[in-house]
Amino acid sequence: MDDLRDKYLTAIAGANDEAALEDLRVQAIGKKGEVALKMRELGKMTPEERQIMGPKLNALKDEITSAIVAKKSALEDAALDERLRGEWLDVTLPGRTRRPGTIHPISQVTEEVTAIFADMGFAVAEGPQIESDWYNFDALNIPGHHPARAEMDTFYLHRDAGDDRPPHVLRTHTSPVQIRAMQAQGAPIRVIAPGRVYRADYDQTHTPMFHQIEGLAIDRDISMANLKWVLEEFVKAFFEVDHVDLRFRASHFPFTEPSAEVDIRCSWEGGTLKVGEGDDWLEILGSGMVHPKVLQAGNIDPNAWQGFAFGLGIDRIAMLKYGIPDLRAFFDSDLRWLRHYGFAALDVPTLHGGLSR
Repeated sequence: MDDLRDKYLTAIAGANDEAALEDLRVQAIGKKGEVALKMRELGKMTPEERQIMGPKLNALKDEITSAIVAKKSALEDAALDERLRGEWLDVTLPGRTRRPGTIHPISQVTEEVTAIFADMGFAVAEGPQIESDWYNFDALNIPGHHPARAEMDTFYLHRDAGDDRPPHVLRTHTSPVQIRAMQAQGAPIRVIAPGRVYRADYDQTHTPMFHQIEGLAIDRDISMANLKWVLEEFVKAFFEVDHVDLRFRASHFPFTEPSAEVDIRCSWEGGTLKVGEGDDWLEILGSGMVHPKVLQAGNIDPNAWQGFAFGLGIDRIAMLKYGIPDLRAFFDSDLRWLRHYGFAALDVPTLHGGLSR
């Protein structure tokens, strides 16, 4: 047995791969291996001889098995090391320049607008993006036959047959937030409502999802003069100019009466927008005095209170201020575009420090 031990332990130590190791295992401790044949001879021995030879053969079998397991593990480790050397990649090489992230223009402009209206005493109000058609249309005095309620313009949520619950939509404006704010806070109130809105439209200046910000102010003696002052101050602060000319054109919105589209005097000299000068006019928002039915929907007495409301597209004024030609690029996730138009993360817009730097 000493000869068998030396023979197989030496052969196992010199095995170069798992196939050779498996051959040695079969030769030594397989069913027809040398150790197995020796164990069969135990039946021909006397009981005294079996008590001596049996433990020795079992010990030899265990020793050879342990040597095979250890050698197999060593071969596997060596193969893994060789594979790692072949697939190794030095991730510490300076292959890419580390660049800081940037703030998206939509986020930046939202913060700019919020800072301006916060300085005028407006709080920020928020609401759900999935609204019932009552909040999105009925409460805002939008009649059932209005084109905005058609499925070609509005995203309606699916309803199963026989579902009698009120239909729900992806909100088409942030005006429902004004209704919820009036119901929750009552009057007087001054809020702005920024957020995502959804309409079925897609081209260079329209996307199915875009961003709006709407404002609402209600008190006992508010008039169109207050509305004009607020909008003038906003435009001057946002475009960072000392003087602006606003033109109010009579219009019609179901939720305001009277209603007005607001234009600003500007010029496009050299393809660059300059606000407050020139002979051109550019429409930027809609506004008006809150309709009495809208006040009633917000649980406010229209005989005691009145107010104004306005709404503008965040994406659109971002395009105007920062010279962005295509609205669809806002949502393309193009890193080159984001690096070009993005803002430094620590440049928080404030009126005293400057909105854009």
